Amino acid sequence: MARKLVIVESPAKAKKIGGYLGDDYVVDASVGHIRDLPNPSELPAEMKKGPYGKFAVNVDEGFDPYYVVASAKKKKVAELKRLLKDSDELYLATDEDREGEAIAWHLLEVLKPKVPVKRMVFHEITREAIQHAANTTRDLDDHLVDAQETRRVLDRLYGYEVSPVLWRKIRRGLSAGRVQSVTTRMVVERERERMAFRSASYWDVEGEFAPGSSTAQAFTAKLTALDGARVATGRDFDDRGNLKSDKVFHLDATQANAIAEHVAAGVATVSSVQEKPYTRRPSAPFTTSTLQQEAGRKLRMSSKAAMSVAQRLYENGYITYMRTDSITLSESAIRAARGQARDLYGADYVPDQPRRYQGKVKNAQEAHEAIRPAGDTFRTPAQVAGELRGEEFALYELIWKRTVASQMADARGSTATVKLTVPIEDSGVAKQSEFTASGTVITFRGFLAAYEEGRDVERNAKGDDTGTRLPKLSEGVSLDVLRAEAEGHQTSPPPRYTEATLVKAMEEMGIGRPSTYASIVGTIQDRGYVNKRGTALIPTWTAFAVIRLLEVHFPSLVDYDFTASMEEGLDRIAAGDVGRVDWLTRFYFGDGNDRAPGLPAGGPDGNEGLQEMVEHLPEIDARGISTIEIGDGVVVRVGRYGPYVEEVVPEGVDAKTGEVTSDSAEAPKPRRATINDDIAPDEMTPERARELLVSADDDGRVLGQDPATGHDIIARAGRYGPYVTEVLPAPPEPPAPAEGAKPKRAKKVAGPKPRTASLFKDMDLATIDLDTALKLLSLPRVLGTVTEGEGDEAKQVEITAQNGRYGPYLKKGTDSRSLNTEQQLFDITLEEALAIYAEPKRRGRAAQPPLKELGNDPVSAKPVVVKDGRFGPYVTDGETNATLRRGDEPESITPERGFELLAEKRAKGPTTRKRAAKKTTKKATAKKTATKKTAAKKSTAKKASAAKSTD
Repeated sequence: MARKLVIVESPAKAKKIGGYLGDDYVVDASVGHIRDLPNPSELPAEMKKGPYGKFAVNVDEGFDPYYVVASAKKKKVAELKRLLKDSDELYLATDEDREGEAIAWHLLEVLKPKVPVKRMVFHEITREAIQHAANTTRDLDDHLVDAQETRRVLDRLYGYEVSPVLWRKIRRGLSAGRVQSVTTRMVVERERERMAFRSASYWDVEGEFAPGSSTAQAFTAKLTALDGARVATGRDFDDRGNLKSDKVFHLDATQANAIAEHVAAGVATVSSVQEKPYTRRPSAPFTTSTLQQEAGRKLRMSSKAAMSVAQRLYENGYITYMRTDSITLSESAIRAARGQARDLYGADYVPDQPRRYQGKVKNAQEAHEAIRPAGDTFRTPAQVAGELRGEEFALYELIWKRTVASQMADARGSTATVKLTVPIEDSGVAKQSEFTASGTVITFRGFLAAYEEGRDVERNAKGDDTGTRLPKLSEGVSLDVLRAEAEGHQTSPPPRYTEATLVKAMEEMGIGRPSTYASIVGTIQDRGYVNKRGTALIPTWTAFAVIRLLEVHFPSLVDYDFTASMEEGLDRIAAGDVGRVDWLTRFYFGDGNDRAPGLPAGGPDGNEGLQEMVEHLPEIDARGISTIEIGDGVVVRVGRYGPYVEEVVPEGVDAKTGEVTSDSAEAPKPRRATINDDIAPDEMTPERARELLVSADDDGRVLGQDPATGHDIIARAGRYGPYVTEVLPAPPEPPAPAEGAKPKRAKKVAGPKPRTASLFKDMDLATIDLDTALKLLSLPRVLGTVTEGEGDEAKQVEITAQNGRYGPYLKKGTDSRSLNTEQQLFDITLEEALAIYAEPKRRGRAAQPPLKELGNDPVSAKPVVVKDGRFGPYVTDGETNATLRRGDEPESITPERGFELLAEKRAKGPTTRKRAAKKTTKKATAKKTATKKTAAKKSTAKKASAAKSTD
């Protein structure tokens, strides 16, 4: 019987697919990519000085990449070769996108099969889909492979050319990336808008009205016009706090209160009643982008967590392929969704004709269906409740609801708008006031019975009047005024991006692709360019410096349209409209180069190639690039060891008093203060900066001398908190060499380390005195000794009080016991310590009440609390624990942030520790599996037949 080898990417997928194919199929997993471009340092010695030495790509010979099988994958490759040796056919069943096509091509290149090769593709893992895919195979798509390889080479060229500039001018370890840097710029630009924003105040009046003093029919209305001029709202102000138009009425507090007083004493008259039908259509089925957005809104999942859970659902046959920008459904999926809607909600909830969603986002790439439940008939959430738990169930339910709702009828109702007039002639502000009230009543819920899409926070958004019912009114009817109140408001800055809104913006601008959204959003956080506060994304000062350098010296590389055009170029390569080498030549060497004259349009637009940008880079003012103006003579600088504020002081001006001291021998040294991570850039006002500078004046304050040693004791503010330390005398200078003797390089001798101690939590850097500092430096404190053992084995053991990473504790030999407070380190006696040791040792600390309660988790539905644990504060719902990250404070953490941390922890799954592999005495000599990519590629069928003919 013929034996067929099927290779997929993941073991979970292999296990599921293996159950759907017959005994003549063997299914195994490559576990992702088996080879990639190596770092130049990992190249063979003979290649390091050749054309591949800089990028592992030969840019002069068609951008030829040099691939290496990863060390961790050599065992897997050997296993696949062994399975292939016993097989009659090879099925490459990786994902049907560029990444999957590239994995299949790499497998083909490395395994070098001598049997027929078939490309097997599917976008859902069900028995019918897998069997159909096995019977309808195709050849490898070389254009998709070219597009993916171009992307990989492009990213290597970009990163390896631009990142070193960041190392030299800002700080080592920084990185630049084609999509990463542009996405970081989006977050930085939003923060710049917030920093430049100036709030404006405005007032309005809210009244409560009723026909005939009937409180049962009372409704509220807002003041909208005075003598025909519209009253200003938040939308009428620009970001500098100025009115955009002089045709609106800007109310202040005095005017608003005067109007409210006269309205409360007056009578309202209905001047206008408008009623119109209300219709709301369902949203399209999920794409990768909209799934990440909605999972963030409704389930508090990060983009990375949402995609991790979706990957598991796909691999286990619950949903279709999760990386797609298509909103279309197959005919069988439409029938399944309509059938379930009819069965669950009734025939009235299903429109006569199926809904067919058209239109893709900018630069749409993939040709899959939308994300939906797998199969020709959908399993309801109730049917999978016994198989799925937690986030997997919650995300499946979300996908199921959205898919079914997309084929349901519109929600219908009516919207009424009522305008009222109230005379206010004696107010001194205007003669006539106009109030407006709106209400929308849903008479048929339609798709809302199954699903309603979440909404992001919008700036200056109007309130939702859905569900507000107004009484039946007609023009000319008089209404009693039950109350009227003036209300003050402040305009709000542009809202920060969340992961959901950032992904939405990236998609709208054509930046990135479905397969990269989650990884890019994760990368800019992992690289230290963006931090999270709750769900908000906040750029770091380092991001400001990096983006400014790129904007000034590499403007095209962080231009939104240019980045989108590069994505379009990759799309054209995938379609076979543009050649890989030509496109990369234009990107790297630029337009008009003699390497590819007269190239057709299709590469990135622009006159200058990346190589020329870097080679002809003008002198970069590193200090200027890393300086951000705050105002009022204060700047933020990004230094080698982190950001700090600096008071810019003109020469001859005293830093503290501002007095001119032109006769000074030298210019005063500007004051500086370190910036902690908990201060967002838009919060760094001149006033806040000067507070830090004042606090920093105490940094390095000499408290006095230690009577025992004579060393100065100083208090300092460190990166990890305030501390005290002693100043040791400088080591003696080595003796000068004899005249005419060659000076010898002095050996570096490690000198004594100064004593250092952190301040207790209830201590203040500004008020700490010498006595307290000396007590801190005396720790650990010896309480006394006790005798351990009997007879000849008896020995004296010290009991000490110490402050450790997890709090204060006692130590006796190897036995330690926790203390309740830091003050006990100074106060506890030997007798009290012995009493503690006489008690049975408890595992862990005594149960403490939660630090904060956050409410019920949207996934587990269990109460979530913040607790203080051995390794620091964490959130828990009783099932899952997640440690708070840097920037998360137990006192200020929001419920949304707590739910998000739990979602990320669940998505990672349980932590498993790898067992150490046993060492073997016999070394295996393996051939190098590095290989150059062949210049010309053939289709799978041709490769297979050619390989067979040479056997």
